[in-house]
Amino acid sequence: MSGEQPSNLQRKASQAQSKADRSGQGKAQASQKQSEADRSAVPKHGL
Repeated sequence: MSGEQPSNLQRKASQAQSKADRSGQGKAQASQKQSEADRSAVPKHGL
């Protein structure tokens, strides 16, 4: 781990993914949020 804190978008996406995994609802939307958060983190981390 690089020691960087996750962005607010990444935290929200992670929470949405966890909720979708527990409830079985909204998985596609949560997955989309996670993908967007991951893409937005690329410039931040220099990948």
